[in-house]
Amino acid sequence: MTDQLPPQEGRSAELEARIAELERRSGPSSDEGGRSGIETAFWAALHTIFPQEARKHLKVAGKEQLLAARVYLDKWIDRLDKQEAEQASRPHEKIDIE
Repeated sequence: MTDQLPPQEGRSAELEARIAELERRSGPSSDEGGRSGIETAFWAALHTIFPQEARKHLKVAGKEQLLAARVYLDKWIDRLDKQEAEQASRPHEKIDIE
């Protein structure tokens, strides 16, 4: 019987282990990873609600949205570059003033 903890001490150790597990699953604290408490809570909820496979698909979908935005921005930048090139290539007429 000397190997067993008194009921209160055993309960405390169990609760501390559960808290440590929750902290591990919720990611780094704001001190470790720079996340705010709200952001940490959001990611903890996300990991609780969505299974790993669903989170994987959401990550891929987010990446695809960013790639689509990149294509749109690249096209817009090319259009601006072409406009600048056209303006630079226009012949300028020199007008002499008497």
